[in-house]
Amino acid sequence: MDKILDIDNIDLKIISLLNEDAKTPYTEIAKKVFVSSGTVHVRMKKLEDMGIVKSATLNIDFSKLGYDISAFLGIYLEKSSLYDTVIERLKEIAEVVSAYYTTGNYSIFAKIICRDTNHLRLVLDKIQKVDGIDRTETLIVLEESINRPIQFFDKEK
Repeated sequence: MDKILDIDNIDLKIISLLNEDAKTPYTEIAKKVFVSSGTVHVRMKKLEDMGIVKSATLNIDFSKLGYDISAFLGIYLEKSSLYDTVIERLKEIAEVVSAYYTTGNYSIFAKIICRDTNHLRLVLDKIQKVDGIDRTETLIVLEESINRPIQFFDKEK
């Protein structure tokens, strides 16, 4: 919790700007935050060292690369103690792009991306054969309506 105390509004503004577009040059961020580009660099290094900033990512339109199916997969485990083993196996399946250990109906909630329904069926077959998985429920995405970074607000507010 102490590390959170080391974050100020300048750090939050830098994070917010890079969260919108990770390719934004530090010089441009510096102008928007009213600090030097060296300050942005030092602040980013601090945020990385603290483990707050882990990496920069791209927002990719997978459909333009031929991957037309996105789906969420609710995974029921035979026993919750099998979570670590199942996650390690899911990491080996390239189409699984994210997975979360959750409360509620599912033990694991995963997102998968596939080329088409035939590819989806093959991926589901592969996932359902993982030892420790009892059953799955698939929810196919019809449209992604919101995909945005979290907006940080001033600490004083």
